[in-house]
Amino acid sequence: MSGTAYIHGTNAAEQERLSKLGELTDEAFLQFVEYEPDSCVLDVGSGLGNLARKLAARIPQGQVWGVERSAEQLSKAAPGLPNLHFHQADARRLPLEDARFDVVSCRYLLEHVLNPVRVLQEMRRVLKPGGKVFVQENNILANVLYPECPHFDRLWQRFADLQQLLGGDALIGKKLLPLLTEAGFRSIRLSIQPEVHFAGAPTFVPWIENLVGNVRSGEQELLNRDLATRDDIRQGIEELQRLMYDPAGSAFFYWNRARGVK
Repeated sequence: MSGTAYIHGTNAAEQERLSKLGELTDEAFLQFVEYEPDSCVLDVGSGLGNLARKLAARIPQGQVWGVERSAEQLSKAAPGLPNLHFHQADARRLPLEDARFDVVSCRYLLEHVLNPVRVLQEMRRVLKPGGKVFVQENNILANVLYPECPHFDRLWQRFADLQQLLGGDALIGKKLLPLLTEAGFRSIRLSIQPEVHFAGAPTFVPWIENLVGNVRSGEQELLNRDLATRDDIRQGIEELQRLMYDPAGSAFFYWNRARGVK
């Protein structure tokens, strides 16, 4: 969508990374979202549609819509279920009528848009009175690794700086309360989705691989804007690769979540 600050691109490697991240995080988010068996649900920024598909399977009497601006991603988001539908659209101007949905959700979207309040206002517009919004976003610096990875930590800060230069906000997760308030939501509640991964757990290597993939996807922009050198990137990735197989390795993170009511 015009007016985005998307760093990562939509190539095959990036879509594979996002799919693997979804395998790690989808279930916890689906437990966070509140819905009824016959709910009408909108997932904004649905990407490949994996989360929307899982939700549609859980509410066969309901209807699930995914909205995504990337035609490339939508081409791979085959519905496969009679109650699952996809729309190509700009999240700032949803081509959907007022007060249509019981539930609206989004993940990993607001950090990339230039005007997140505008997107939240559109989500509120299409909600029925009393409908609920569920949002999950990053504060990427809420990231702790052990043993320490100082080269990666410095590179990760530059990654946050890059997103700000592009007009996004990699720390937006901690700002969800004022953003939802400005967009007009009430009864806002905040929570976190913790991520704890450690050597020997089946999720540890995939979690660290996801961090490597994040760096790889932003590598060229980091270089283009003189935020990092090739040596900085190499050293940061090498630290992560060592951590991946360190028997003492562990990683701690959390997603910021917010629930609001129209």
